[in-house]
Amino acid sequence: MTLLRLARRYPILTGGLIATLAVIVLSLAALHEPARWVATIVVVTVIVWTAWGMLKDILRGHFGLDVLALISMIATLVVGEYIASLVIVLMLSGGEALEDYAQRRAARDLTALLDRSPQIAHVLDAEQSDPRDVPVDEVEPGMELLVRPAEIVPVDGVLLSTESSFDESSLTGESVPVSRQAGEEVLSGSVNGSNAVRIRALRRSGDSQYQQIIALVHEAQQSKAPTVRLADRFAIPFTLVSLAIAGVAWAIAGDPLRFAQVLVLATPCPLLIAAPVAFLGGLSRTAKEGVIVKGGAVLEQLARVRSVAFDKTGTLTQGRPELIEVRPAGGMDADELLRLAASAEQYSSHVLAEGVRRAAAERGLALAPAEHAEEVATNGVTAVIERRTVVVGKPAYVAALAPDTVRTPLVSGQLAAYVAVDGRFAGALVLADAVRPEAGDVVAGLREHGVRRIAMLTGDAEATASAIAAPLGVTEVHAELLPAQKVALAADLTPRPMLMVGDGVNDAPVLAAADVGIAMGARGSTAAGEAADAVVLKDSLMPVLRAAEVGRHTLNVAYAAIWIGIVLSVGLMLIATTGVIPAVAGAFIQEFVDLATILYALRALTGPKRRASVAVASPRPVTAP
Repeated sequence: MTLLRLARRYPILTGGLIATLAVIVLSLAALHEPARWVATIVVVTVIVWTAWGMLKDILRGHFGLDVLALISMIATLVVGEYIASLVIVLMLSGGEALEDYAQRRAARDLTALLDRSPQIAHVLDAEQSDPRDVPVDEVEPGMELLVRPAEIVPVDGVLLSTESSFDESSLTGESVPVSRQAGEEVLSGSVNGSNAVRIRALRRSGDSQYQQIIALVHEAQQSKAPTVRLADRFAIPFTLVSLAIAGVAWAIAGDPLRFAQVLVLATPCPLLIAAPVAFLGGLSRTAKEGVIVKGGAVLEQLARVRSVAFDKTGTLTQGRPELIEVRPAGGMDADELLRLAASAEQYSSHVLAEGVRRAAAERGLALAPAEHAEEVATNGVTAVIERRTVVVGKPAYVAALAPDTVRTPLVSGQLAAYVAVDGRFAGALVLADAVRPEAGDVVAGLREHGVRRIAMLTGDAEATASAIAAPLGVTEVHAELLPAQKVALAADLTPRPMLMVGDGVNDAPVLAAADVGIAMGARGSTAAGEAADAVVLKDSLMPVLRAAEVGRHTLNVAYAAIWIGIVLSVGLMLIATTGVIPAVAGAFIQEFVDLATILYALRALTGPKRRASVAVASPRPVTAP
């Protein structure tokens, strides 16, 4: 059964092997003419098939390396070396089979995500004692679900049970199970521990974390790296050099056989196979490092990055601002100020809003629904709460609606969310964040690897942004920016290629506009992940550096494998000009060149050597915009 499956998967290789065995048997029986006809029919069939594919490529404006293999097969048939022509067929088809194996090996870490995608959810209904199974696509937010021991969580949800542990290694790469308490969010794709638990669905299947990762995997698997096209750009010079060497050998020897003997060693399998194998290995390696990269093209750009821009909150900082002080004004009660602000912030997607809501919940304040709510991205939110118009946001935004707004004094590392109620300034909420402990290492590592310009693009105030950037080694700060201004600055940032790292909805435009956009996906927004070229699955900045290192390593491996194939092929062709390598032997020798390049290209799977980490200052509080 396995042999039949392999035969169907590789029909040209199967046909070539059968034809080769038939030719050997016929030759041993001294039936040379039938043997020649069997070989000729098979080889001519492959020539026609290859020529048709090559013609379609040329009509699309793409000149590939298949022309050399085509000329080699024709040349060996013309001079009567039909066994050598069969070996070339086996070499080409065998190279495809080796490439397919390498692709399967390299893509294993990516496809593992697809293979374990949850399909069924157990829904708990109030009127039924037993759960009912429904397709995961039919789960709606608010549904109560049962997750049995060792099952995959089907959608993002809130844990209703008291406590449980979850294996999130497929999402974050962290091998140690994490403990979740009642009320905490549980991500789809994580594996439940030993206890059955109940969760309340937060999002539909298509909007949940695991399905978003799977969508990224599909994009990564279906892409083609520029270095694959770069290998094709070797086609014209390599073809011309090969034909020139073979032609000179023919002219000197006065024998067309010498042309065929040289050309069988010029078959292009090393160039065609090396680059895609290397880049698939690199994609697999980045997945192990906690980054889903959307294809080899992105990986090559990462290898060449010379400028990097970071968002601040949630990127260089941990993105979990904590309320440290409530400063009411105009006779407003502190708890009432926080309750109204948190009620309005229910309708904001900004990371600062989460800190305000969390503080209200910790104080046991009951939030009220809004009759109407509207958010202005990066500025603030306006909501009608209990017939009162509540505005929460940046001072300029609040002052436009409440002229008596007064800026509150702040120390470095603090930010105030200003609040107005019914057109009058009601006070400020002071919050603080913490720098990611690995941020300094990442900035230093990028500089070590050739990044010449590192900047911060943030909507936060200039003084606060500069206070965060300086200790991390970020020397260029652009503050108080709107999303459109971030895009404009990113477009002008040189040298190129330029990498942007961000996490929020407001970062989606600049992530899409950058040469390479990386989204912090562990807690970042879906919009940022969709706009980005790569998504970090861990709640850490270090995978950004790892991805750049893997990209550089992969590109070096791809180039080296290509040049190994070129040097070996040209060297063997020069030797063949003397006539010491028969056509059949040359065709077999070329197989070892193929094997050498493939094995070298698979080095991309191992990734670069780990660099020693430098010391990082302990985290300190900083501002969240």
